[in-house]
Amino acid sequence: MKITSVDVFLLNCGTSAWRPIVCRVNTDEGISGFGEASVGFDTGAPAAYAMIADIAPLVIGMDAMAHEAVWDKLYRTTFWAQAGGTILFSAISAIDTALWDIKGKALGVPLYKLLGGKTSESLRCYASQLQFGWGDNMGRAVTDEELVEACRKAVDEGFDTVKINFITFDDAGGRVGFLRGPIPRQTAKMIERRVDAVRRAVGPDVDIIVENHARTDAVSAAEMCRLLEPYGIMFIEEAVTPLYPPSMKILRESTRIPLAGGERIFSRWSFLNFFTQDTLQIAQPDIGTCGGVSEAKKICDMAHAFDAGIQIHVCGSPISIAASLHLESSIPNFVIHEHHVINRSRMNIELGVRDYAPVRGRLTAPELPGLGQELSEKAMAEASAHCVVTG
Repeated sequence: MKITSVDVFLLNCGTSAWRPIVCRVNTDEGISGFGEASVGFDTGAPAAYAMIADIAPLVIGMDAMAHEAVWDKLYRTTFWAQAGGTILFSAISAIDTALWDIKGKALGVPLYKLLGGKTSESLRCYASQLQFGWGDNMGRAVTDEELVEACRKAVDEGFDTVKINFITFDDAGGRVGFLRGPIPRQTAKMIERRVDAVRRAVGPDVDIIVENHARTDAVSAAEMCRLLEPYGIMFIEEAVTPLYPPSMKILRESTRIPLAGGERIFSRWSFLNFFTQDTLQIAQPDIGTCGGVSEAKKICDMAHAFDAGIQIHVCGSPISIAASLHLESSIPNFVIHEHHVINRSRMNIELGVRDYAPVRGRLTAPELPGLGQELSEKAMAEASAHCVVTG
């Protein structure tokens, strides 16, 4: 089965803040597969779109079932890939995931079976990014009361875990920005007040995950962890920059809270730097940026060897959601699945032909061949940009 062409879509959700990038790899046997470059939020989407189109000629004519050969060619012959850059790795990720979708469809089996079969029948989920509320669209939960309301909504739906970035917004609704060095006293009081309000609202049996988006350095992150420790935090995510592993080591030695991260760490080689120093207790590779399903599986297996758990980072279209469910179902070191608030938005749901939404805070992997998810005709027809690479 040979690769004959690659369609690349820059999807249109009506906002420059959310522009998922998806490719469709086509074969001479009429089977096509979908994969995503997970840089559709914030900046980078047009670059990823162009990058997929730029490297796609390298795979035309290759065996669509030989994902390892395709991955190695894209990694070794594009020069910049060995530096682990976000945009190039996201393009490799999209093509690789599409090949796994093709393989599952060709063999008539769900992706999780190709990855070793299920180790989990039902995946525990958490409600993610509740500083943006928990409605049908992303909003703002700024006050203590708004954060509490968002958390109660999620818990009422059956979620037993919530994740919040307590330093996204200040009390006036503006951006807090980056905290460098000692945390200003008023900001520290705000953080502690918000965490206390959420803990009191959800009770002792609901887990709280804290998200920092690397907006703290080693000093402020360590101080923040001291504020958080009395509240039984499940783990803290991206507490420091992923570009300097020693900062994570400093933090690891100063707090009892487990450390998580990985959405901005790419390839097995980069993750190894964190595993060997025991600075990631929960690894969060993003299938759409770390190198696709092939590389994500290797990272998960390596994490297992270092006793690190896995929570796939999921902030993408329905294509990314489906891929994550398959991989998480197949690994023994799965911890929890991320259900992002963007997944509740109609603009994102309508990009796919199916909506895999949690029921009472649980999800299962699709049982259809391949990913069990495809772009909708509407999504493809209304794309902001679309190109077809044939050679």
